[in-house]
Amino acid sequence: MDINIHEVGEFQIAEVTSEGFVINDKEEGLDLLGNLYYHGFDHVILYKTNITPNFFDLKTGIAGEILQKFSNYRVKLAIIGDFATHQSKSLQNFIFESNKLGHINFSESLEEAIRKFSNK
Repeated sequence: MDINIHEVGEFQIAEVTSEGFVINDKEEGLDLLGNLYYHGFDHVILYKTNITPNFFDLKTGIAGEILQKFSNYRVKLAIIGDFATHQSKSLQNFIFESNKLGHINFSESLEEAIRKFSNK
């Protein structure tokens, strides 16, 4: 796992990259949040390809628990990927509502994710 730092205005964004999954379950998600928070990051970018597919099956509860912790700690999160391929209506509604509220964003590109962070 690597962390690329993007400086935008007064804050730093941690872009997490990896060859494999960085989140396989809720414990790994919470560990990642804790480590990034400890290092002072309050904006995080993850890639869909680095998150277990179970995360996107809302019935598993993985997404809900991890994203709630990001909200509790006031750490903004962007997940980059192609979400149009998901057929789940509940997931599409969740993505829509998350993007509308702005704390958790689902974006198509790094540039879009950074732009959303800098507009909030």
